[in-house]
Amino acid sequence: MEKDDKVITRFAPSPTGYFHAGTYRTALFSCIFARQNEGKFILRIEDTDKERSKKEYEENIMESLEWLGLKYDAFYRQSDRTEIYKKYIQKLIDSGHAYISKETVVATSTAGQTQPREEVIRFKNPKTKVTFNDLIRGKVEFDTTELGDFVIAKSMDEPVFHLVVVVDDMEMGITHVIRGEDHISNTPRQMLIYEALGATPPRYAHIPLLLGKDRSKLSKRKGAVPMTEYRRKGYLPKAIVNYLALLGWHPTDDKEFFTFDELVKSFSLDRVQKGGAIFDDEKLAWYNRHYILKLTDQEFLESASPFIPEWLSSGSDMNKRLVPILKEKITSFGDIANLLNVSGELGFIKEIPSYPKEMLLWKKDPDFISARTHLTKSLETIKTISNKSFTADAIKVALWSYAETSGKGNVFWPLRVALTGQEKSPDPFVCGFLLGREETIIRLENAISKLS
Repeated sequence: MEKDDKVITRFAPSPTGYFHAGTYRTALFSCIFARQNEGKFILRIEDTDKERSKKEYEENIMESLEWLGLKYDAFYRQSDRTEIYKKYIQKLIDSGHAYISKETVVATSTAGQTQPREEVIRFKNPKTKVTFNDLIRGKVEFDTTELGDFVIAKSMDEPVFHLVVVVDDMEMGITHVIRGEDHISNTPRQMLIYEALGATPPRYAHIPLLLGKDRSKLSKRKGAVPMTEYRRKGYLPKAIVNYLALLGWHPTDDKEFFTFDELVKSFSLDRVQKGGAIFDDEKLAWYNRHYILKLTDQEFLESASPFIPEWLSSGSDMNKRLVPILKEKITSFGDIANLLNVSGELGFIKEIPSYPKEMLLWKKDPDFISARTHLTKSLETIKTISNKSFTADAIKVALWSYAETSGKGNVFWPLRVALTGQEKSPDPFVCGFLLGREETIIRLENAISKLS
């Protein structure tokens, strides 16, 4: 389309529960499309369902969009617009396109009971064929005869979904509606209302649904995870945005990693597929790990800070020493807590667990005197390394020649156990580096004492 056209898209969630990732993919596509056409992206909270709409869900939606970096240009809440809807309901009644219907309503609380007859407003269905050109699916045609006269308001003060969507899209100048394919069945009713109001409908693009790994449809009841839960688990928003963009859309090449600005340049509705896209948590974790590895040490520490236990003071040398090894071991920042837990792989940093002296014996040389000799030599060698030069590489270089002569297992096994008290841990050079020179010396002296 021409850049001069004023593109306006919207994201219009109902705050009646938490959403699965597909809902935020809809917001992402809508935001990207608006940005690449130098248009506007609107957030509209559709809270006409007064009983089910909750403020906490609305707040979570806004918080999630902010975290993902999807900035909207205007905000509306349907519950603030009742007077506007009343005018359009009256207009449809006055023009003969809607009428007040007296109906008996069956109570939901007591089976078989009925409530008094209530007035609802129904749209008078002309029972015609509705055709529109979907930007993803091409020509779509409906025979509206079977829809009957459908409800557009429970009362003058209680408009329902189909009416408010049309009124809002008209009033807000929405040019493109990008939404899930489950909304295709809503389109004919909405187009009939547009026609009755003498207005031109927006262009529709119905994107494929997100499916679980079992290929079942995700919904508010299945797969709904607050986007803020991914933040709590330590995911990077750029990883989520990148992954969501590629669920149902494919670039012109096999490129897998995109910044938001690159998505704005590359995205095209023409390349959105019709079939459902599978949401895979493992694939998302893979993307997250990619972006974690790209962080500078300072960026890593800033992102990791909320997940680092209190016993590690912020900005400490220990934290800086931890960065390389944590980078290699985590897929999300939430993994850090388990690694640094007392029973975790890096728990020895906080405190060394109690271990029997037999653990210090290498399986091919189960001799206490031999183990003590190698630990003593290791301690003497490590003491020659200054604090300033105390790195994993320096420890390795200092001990390597002796280990080659005496047997690597004979030297490095008791060294690693002495530092960690664990049978499984990083190599002893990394362990020594993480602990620092002073603590390394203390733990080696304690191990030697065990063998005395």
